Amino acid sequence: MKIEKEDGPSKRKLSLFDATMLVMGSMIGSGIFIVSADIMRNLGSGYWLIVVWVITGVMTVAAAISYGELSSMFPKAGGQYTYLREIFGKMMGFLYGWGLFTVIQTGTIAAVAVAFGKFTAYLIPALNDAAPIFQSGGYKITWIQILAIGVILLLTYINTRGVEGGKILQNIFTGSKIIALIALIILGFFLVKNSFWADNMGHGWAAFNNLKTDASGNFLKSGWESISGMTIMGGIAAAMVGSVFSSVAWENVTFVSGEIENPKKNVVRAMVLGTSAVMILYLLVNFIYLNTLNRDSIAFALNDRVAVAASEQIFGSGVGTIVIALLVMISTFGCVNGIVLAGGRVFQTMAKDGMFFKAALKNNKNGVPERSLWMQGIWASALCLSGQYGNLLDMISFVIVLFYMITVFGVIYLRIKQPNLERPYKTWLYPITPIIYLLIGAAFCILLLIYKQQYTWPGLVIVLLGVPVYFFINKKEQQS
Repeated sequence: MKIEKEDGPSKRKLSLFDATMLVMGSMIGSGIFIVSADIMRNLGSGYWLIVVWVITGVMTVAAAISYGELSSMFPKAGGQYTYLREIFGKMMGFLYGWGLFTVIQTGTIAAVAVAFGKFTAYLIPALNDAAPIFQSGGYKITWIQILAIGVILLLTYINTRGVEGGKILQNIFTGSKIIALIALIILGFFLVKNSFWADNMGHGWAAFNNLKTDASGNFLKSGWESISGMTIMGGIAAAMVGSVFSSVAWENVTFVSGEIENPKKNVVRAMVLGTSAVMILYLLVNFIYLNTLNRDSIAFALNDRVAVAASEQIFGSGVGTIVIALLVMISTFGCVNGIVLAGGRVFQTMAKDGMFFKAALKNNKNGVPERSLWMQGIWASALCLSGQYGNLLDMISFVIVLFYMITVFGVIYLRIKQPNLERPYKTWLYPITPIIYLLIGAAFCILLLIYKQQYTWPGLVIVLLGVPVYFFINKKEQQS
């Protein structure tokens, strides 16, 4: 195996600060403002809500620490795709890249952009009230979807103008949402008149769920049931679908390793600093939910918008809605920018290996893979119109964790198979750190396979559809 050398310093346009902002900005989207409602419905206790976020935090940081070793060994663009290709061969790399293009990267861009549109509709009610542009049966195209596509295309265009523009935008929006989240956390403890902390924590380690709905699909607030044993394990796995999805995309920084100063050190620093900071922020935001809202208000927040309900308790109904709408708009806009910026580099690297469209190969005069960025943007826009982005995201948390596990296992595999390879950075507390991730990840995936199969098989099928595509591409490559 050949350890890749770094490019010359002229290409390095992203500092450690920029890389850390990319990690944090790509992670913080709309999930933290919404998914705690589903976690509470599955487990019904303040203790368990915190446990789910702590487990997710430990997983995320453990994976980032493990990835650091691979990022120091393969410091060029392509990140996780490159790691999987180098360790397990072209087919594994392709399957990851296939999943990334078809649903993981593009589906995330679509879903977060639509979230931007939905929260914009809080400030511009006409967006919600307008008749659909097109409707046929249950399928419709709305102005919110068009706004989402506009955001994707705008940010794609900005990122084709060079790394500098995307970097500046990322730093501004990520900095803004970090400051806003910290302010929300502080005010959530000082401005709330009635604290529900004691009530929410009063259930101790007892767990409950409430997933019953009426004929219209609305949750029944009177349907709480005590759960125990393996049912709690299933509840944790189901609850973690949301928290895991809210905590992914940090690996996007590895996709742009070729443009980061001193990537052998700064990529791992950015991943560990960024993931640790975000998971602490997420935990503190959930403390605010538990302090400002009772159990039913968290579990049955309108449209799962827990942050809106909490903000209304802090600032009052009118102001609170506006505050969170603006915060989510800033958060999702910055998140889409970070994911757009990073993704195009992977598809360009795949094209160099003959595993993607040749048109994605070349950089434009600004030194960025313009065509690769537009391919990503156009497919993400199509997913916005499909109306299926929400369903896609439900099932890709499983696939994302699966690929994380394969990559983390790659650290152990390389240590055994090629112990003498140069490792500028070695995983902290190896082998404990990667084993922790593999154990938690395996438990998460197995429990989902047992209890929530709707979150697993569809995503696996999408990835496995890449197998015949891989053999078709490989056959063409051999014939040419």
